[in-house]
Formats: sequence, C-alpha cells, structure tokens
Amino acid sequence: MADVEAAPDLADPPQTIAFQGTYGAYSDLACRRVFPEMATLPCAQFEDAFAAVREHRAALAMIPIENSVAGRVADIHHLMPTSKLHIVAEWFLPIRNQLMAPEGATLKSIKSVESHVMALGQCRKIIRQLKLKPIVAADTAGSAREVAESKDVTRAAIASRLAAEIYGLNILKENVEDETSSTTRFVVLSKEKKWAKPDNRKVITTFVFRVRNVPAALYKALGGFATNGVNMTKLESYMIGGNFFATQFYADVEGHPDDRALVLALEELAFFSKELTILGVYAAHPFRETFKEETD
Repeated sequence: MADVEAAPDLADPPQTIAFQGTYGAYSDLACRRVFPEMATLPCAQFEDAFAAVREHRAALAMIPIENSVAGRVADIHHLMPTSKLHIVAEWFLPIRNQLMAPEGATLKSIKSVESHVMALGQCRKIIRQLKLKPIVAADTAGSAREVAESKDVTRAAIASRLAAEIYGLNILKENVEDETSSTTRFVVLSKEKKWAKPDNRKVITTFVFRVRNVPAALYKALGGFATNGVNMTKLESYMIGGNFFATQFYADVEGHPDDRALVLALEELAFFSKELTILGVYAAHPFRETFKEETD
C-alpha cells in the first residue's frame, strides 16, 4: 500500500511522532510505516499524545479514528475538536493479528490469550478453536510485553508482528483475525494548520458542527451538500457535555473549502448551525480508491 502522499513534508525537520499505546502497538506500526525517519513516542492516553504535540515534545501525532470491522474508536470524535490540533493527513492500515507466546510455547501448551478487547473480538474463531481463555487487557502491545516478561508457556497474546519482534515472542500462528478486510483508519495531527492545496488531487475536508434548535435543522443544514453535488463520506453524531440534547456531528466530505460547490454547501450548513469548525483539509489516501459498494 502506498504511503501518505508527501508524508515526509509534514514534519520538517524530521522529529518525533506521538501515538497512544506501547511500543509495538498498531499505532506505533502505522507511525513507522508512514514516517520511518521519525522517532515514535508512546503515550498512555490519547490526551497525552495531543499534549505532546501542543507542548512541542512531538511534531505530529498518529491517532486511530475508526476500524472497518469494529467501528469508530471511542472518545476520539469528542477529543479532537478540543485538542487545538489540525488533521494534516490520513492513513489506512490493514490489521493483521498474530498469536504469539514465549519461547518454548506451542499451540498445545497455551491455555489463555491476552489482548485488547477489540483484538480479541476480531479473533474469536482461533480462540474457540484452541479453547483458550480470553483475557482483556489495556492494549495489544502491552499484552505482548507482559506475556514476554512472564515467560509462561501457557500464556499467549494477540498483537502485531512488530510487538513480537520488540518483546522477543514467537509467533505460533499468523494472521488469526476472522475478517481479512479489517482495516484501521488513522489521522495525522499537527499543531500547525496545513491545508492541502486545491489541485487535481482528491481532497477530504473534516469538520464538526452543532445545528440550531429549529425544526428539521439537520435536514436543512445538510441539504446544501446534496444540491451542490458534494459527496459526504462520513456523518456521525455524539453527545457532548453529558447532555442528551447537546448533539455534535462529525463529518468528512470530498472537496476543498475553496471549491465553489463546497463553499455553497458550507454556507448553507453554517446558516442552520450554531457552531462549525473545520478540523482539517488533507489529501485523500489512495486506499480510498479500493472502496467498493456491494450491489444486488
């Protein structure tokens, strides 16, 4: 798969890129693939990764936003608008889960498997087949590290190939995910606003908005995208401030804010919205060209 177009130019000079998790996490793997010249900085929480960029301890942050099987990553949509960071690129990473264990372990010796709840959910078939006890852990790479430190041949972990290399675990079975189509979408965040140029490349504009409290406000707010032929590739709602009535919407559309069609659509959206914030304008990753809609 091709890297993010012109990705190295996003960090000049090459520095550090932050991610949530432990060394060997899928976010770490994504960082190394997109920005191999940058050092990776593990952070305990997403907020810590955002803070690392704001405080100039990292030039960029690589954040997972959704998975094709498991759906959106919890917390990200309401954290990003308040992070004071900007989306400058996107990246799609196929998820390949590896079943790993300490030296000396075999498929017959392992009795339990540890990983993040999403990874365990993506590998139900192999867990049932081997009659393993699933143990939920904070993250995939952290599970690999703990299993490696235990040196217990009855314990296994599900994590990335990178995690197996870092923590010295043997891969007992490769690519154990139930669905080979599992792919995680990441966004690259920067403190600096770096909008893609309006040229011949496909561009994605990401924004959040809250509609006014008027009848059919959402329907009216989105009407401009249909009438102006703007393709909206994502629309999600989530509550903010712990209130059922305070709903914010997160959206991705194809097009640049300087394009005439998107200018008109955003004007109509703004008229019916009490808040509208553009989070980023960036080149669409080539993986989007593989999207196919099933037809009857």
